[in-house]
Amino acid sequence: MKQVVHIIRKVEFEKQYIKGLQFELDYELSTLFDALTSNDQRQIDSSKKRLEEIHVELEAFHVFS
Repeated sequence: MKQVVHIIRKVEFEKQYIKGLQFELDYELSTLFDALTSNDQRQIDSSKKRLEEIHVELEAFHVFS
């Protein structure tokens, strides 16, 4: 029984984590758009780097499969 509860908690945690990453993805895309609009190269590079990190994390959960 404990194993089932543990698995359910893990799945729920993963769902919440993925949801948080998707919100962060939206935020970073918006930030990148603003940086591109204002030609802020430092922010463009920072956003692109974070977007790549988010993509890798989401790929680990097979979100992009």
